[in-house]
Parts: sequence; C-alpha cells; structure tokens
Amino acid sequence: MSKPYSASCDQNKDHILPIISPLLSSCKNVLEIGSGTGQHAIYFAENMPQLTWHTSDCQDYHAGINSWLSETGVKNIKKPFELNVSTSKWPTFDIDAVFTANSIHIMSEKDVANLIEVVGVLLKSKGSFIIYGPFNYNGEYSSESNQRFDQWLKQRDASSCIKHFETIVAQAKNSGMSLVTDYEVPANNRILHFIKR
Repeated sequence: MSKPYSASCDQNKDHILPIISPLLSSCKNVLEIGSGTGQHAIYFAENMPQLTWHTSDCQDYHAGINSWLSETGVKNIKKPFELNVSTSKWPTFDIDAVFTANSIHIMSEKDVANLIEVVGVLLKSKGSFIIYGPFNYNGEYSSESNQRFDQWLKQRDASSCIKHFETIVAQAKNSGMSLVTDYEVPANNRILHFIKR
C-alpha cells in the first residue's frame, strides 16, 4: 500500500510548530483529533520529544496513519484509535492538551459542538485546546480564497463549511474553556488556543 500524502501538512507544519511548541512545553499527553495521514503527528512528536502524541481518526484513515508510523523511528507516538466525535467512546487516559488541524471545517455544526463539549470534559484545569484552520469573523470571510474554499467544501459535503470564530469561542466558553490567543498564520488560517478554566 502506498502512503497517503497531504501537501497541506508539509506546507503548514513549520508555521504551526513554533506556535504550539511553547504552548505544549509542560504537557505529557496530547490527543490529536483527526490525525489524517499522520504526517503532523510524526513531525510534531519528533520535535517535541517530551510529549506522548496520541493519534485518532475514523477507521478509514488508520491504515494510512499506520503506514506512516511504521516507517518512522519516532517512539513517542501512539497508534490511532477510532474516534468519531459524535458517536465514539472517548479515551479515559489523562490528557493535558487536545490538538486538531484542518478538521473543524469538514465537520458538521453538530459534530463541532460535540467535539468542544467533550474536550471541555476531558481536559483538566489549565489544559489546552488548540485548533488550526480557517475561520470567518463577524459573519464574513477573511479572504477571497477562503470564500472559494468554503464553496468547494459545501459542494463536496453540504454539512461542511468554514465555521464562525465567535460561535467557536462561545461554545468553548460554555464548555469551561477561555480563549487565550488567536494567532494569525499564513494562507488565511488561524491557531486558536483555549485553556480549561
């Protein structure tokens, strides 16, 4: 089997790492929601060896993630477990932080609400929730490219769309988390860092 490949992971990993590395410096266990190909997991775990990086995704992605993991010598990554944010049983191990990249916009509004609600339960006080991806602000697209991307998402899956920043912040607040920083990163994406109160 040939490994799946995500060009966007290669393009954005060096923009994400300098931001999340200090945020995760005191963490031990990080849960990644929607590990995709596994490329992010390998790169981030390799560069943050103090972490144990737990991968997860729907079952269809496991073979691809495992094919990447089998070729790496990085020891601090766990094999993926099945996780659908609305239907799966969530892990019970201690989690210091939850990270997800390029996943919110391919989820339905209901799935995003479920994700945020459960993360708020899983995290201990001072735990971090980090989201990478595009967002709309004040009900508007932040760029023409994001508008085109949103149209493509909706054509691909009517329940997918770029989510509204204000909605995500409000849902996080209702789940016991506060926005600490909204980072601007290239290609009209953001990194939102929430802390469990």
